[in-house]
Amino acid sequence: MNNTPHNSGQPLELIDTILSGNGWKVRLLAGYCDIPLQRRSLSILDGDLEAESFAAISPLRQVPVLKTREGAWLAESSAILWYLGEGTSFLPNEASERARVLQWLMFEQTKLMWNLAQPRLRITLRQTMDRNDPRAQRWRERGYQALDVLETQLSQHAFVAQAQPTIADVALYPYIRMADQGGYELTRFAHISKWLARMRALPGHVPLLENDPASA
Repeated sequence: MNNTPHNSGQPLELIDTILSGNGWKVRLLAGYCDIPLQRRSLSILDGDLEAESFAAISPLRQVPVLKTREGAWLAESSAILWYLGEGTSFLPNEASERARVLQWLMFEQTKLMWNLAQPRLRITLRQTMDRNDPRAQRWRERGYQALDVLETQLSQHAFVAQAQPTIADVALYPYIRMADQGGYELTRFAHISKWLARMRALPGHVPLLENDPASA
């Protein structure tokens, strides 16, 4: 969608896991901005995240981590999106507009992601929790409150922070897109559903699972 200063032909190295929503954020932005990535996906089941070699890269043993063009490892998906977004249409230059993008990045991290990711992790990925478990219901209650806020925002704007997509939209997209795996019913959110479709229609969109259009 938009060439960037990072696109010099040399891929940036990304370490993630196959089903990581936070890793998907990075791959989405790279796809939208035509930034080449060299992806290395680790296995949680095989204990890759517990290896000392990975701890040297990511002390908290979390993914994703990106090796920047400057040669340093950068963790935290929001920080990586900010780094990759510099110089592109996905991160504005004006201070107040950047602050608005940051506002929604923080909303995603503090109000939304945990409440969407945790039931998905336990109900669908680990299969250690029933859909109607009281803990899942509490997560969904808080998640629905946050989705109501986002629905109101998107009833007035095509994208979250600006008239065009920003890294805030990219940050919000994956876990909302996969929320049904945690028992959420997104059909009640008409404006969010239309926004999800707009994000999928952007040139360069990549699915969660490579070579699997159905996962898009």
